[in-house]
Amino acid sequence: MTSDRPRFRLGFLTHVQGRGTDLARTYRNAQELFVVADELGFDVGWVAQHHVPLGGGLSSPWTFLAHAAARTTRIRLGTAVTVLPLEDPVRLAEDVATVDALSGGRVELGVGSGSNDLEYAAFGRDAARKRELTSEHLDVLRRALNDEEVGAPGFRVQPAAGDFTDRIWQGVFSRGGAQYAACAGSHLLLNRAAYGHDAPTDEVQRPWAEAFLSAWDRPRRPRIGLSRLVFPAKDRRTALRHIGEDVHRAALRMAEHGAFPRGLDTDEALRRFHAFHGSPEEIVAAFRREKALPLATDLITQCNPAVPDHDATVRALELIATEVAPALGWSPATRVQPASAGV
Repeated sequence: MTSDRPRFRLGFLTHVQGRGTDLARTYRNAQELFVVADELGFDVGWVAQHHVPLGGGLSSPWTFLAHAAARTTRIRLGTAVTVLPLEDPVRLAEDVATVDALSGGRVELGVGSGSNDLEYAAFGRDAARKRELTSEHLDVLRRALNDEEVGAPGFRVQPAAGDFTDRIWQGVFSRGGAQYAACAGSHLLLNRAAYGHDAPTDEVQRPWAEAFLSAWDRPRRPRIGLSRLVFPAKDRRTALRHIGEDVHRAALRMAEHGAFPRGLDTDEALRRFHAFHGSPEEIVAAFRREKALPLATDLITQCNPAVPDHDATVRALELIATEVAPALGWSPATRVQPASAGV
């Protein structure tokens, strides 16, 4: 993120999780985060799709984003990610195009294959074919959003979508996945943690980002979205009070599935989730040592897997936008960018 590169974008991601069973309240709070982020100048607000509650509380991201579009004026609206193998790509294209029309061309579309076998079973899809299904569905989705015939001769989705050539992203978990995304012409989404690796997340993901850039052969500029757990507070003790137990609990769950070693303590859980927490000054210093960040065009901040209370989350967004991101070279956009602009 040096001065000779284009302005980088600041985003936030929510998995739309809350405590208890009142999802309606959780959804309202998440909508408020989009309003706050819009007012603070965040460039993009992202949501993650989960059909089971283990990883998040939002199964229908495009209806959620349609509502967010009505409550905001400039922030872009995206998914990181929509679980593509479980979607009918033609129906998904209709939803995406509708939200894009309602929002004035503010949609960013991130897709991925997901990882939950129960979700695949519930939708009657073979989890062993997730890569194949992702490729097949992405091809149909691209054609549908390009106003081409799909499904049957003479059929095109309505409304006709805006130009999505430069607005499709893929979440990946390997070097090969990064190269595949580049060859497909998709921008790259890197996760908050490198599951299954002992080395620090940024050391694991830096070669993936380099492989993506090396494989990119399109005339437009490639983008790399770097998702990171970022929770600034008055000091490290305060930050840990809000996120420590949740992150530890999530790491223990991940260990049950082999993504992390068993028996992790809180400090190791925070390391495995590559958490940036503490005072804004501590977080800025940590980001300046982050090895994947210099290749990123988009910094996507999130609290998850922690679930801080709503006021603490709003305060974290405020500190990110006013103290952390500006110290890394970010400033709010001076104007609303066109839908296809590579800002």
